[in-house]
Amino acid sequence: MEMRDKIAGALKEAMKSKDQERLSTLRLINAAIKDREIALRAEGDGAGSVGNPEILAIMGKMVKQRQESARAYEEGGRLELAEKEQAEIRVIEEFLPRQLSPEEVAEAIEKAIAKVGASSIRDMGRVMGELKGKYTGQMDFGAVGAQLKEKLA
Repeated sequence: MEMRDKIAGALKEAMKSKDQERLSTLRLINAAIKDREIALRAEGDGAGSVGNPEILAIMGKMVKQRQESARAYEEGGRLELAEKEQAEIRVIEEFLPRQLSPEEVAEAIEKAIAKVGASSIRDMGRVMGELKGKYTGQMDFGAVGAQLKEKLA
């Protein structure tokens, strides 16, 4: 099933059940996808359609933004706003694939290095491309980049 269809179905269910928090978050997801499509059209990349991998990347970015916001709210003593961000994260994560454990991430990095035949830091881009192709939405590529640099240095 297409990611877009899952989101649309969840949106309809949230409307029927009058779940305002969930509805609000699902609308934010749709808006982010539409924003990306508009940006693609403006860049002149074909019809501006966004596929499942790109939708996963958008939602992963949304989760990361909300985690940072929740942390900032907690540090500022605004717990009600931090809880709202956490609730949004839970809704978004329903659509994301299961996150890989640190052991699984390390194993995936090793396999990607072997597949690409990487031997130095100059090969990092090829290894990251391989990982993003297989594991979009399943790992934090910021943290993976640091681990990869360490292994290839």
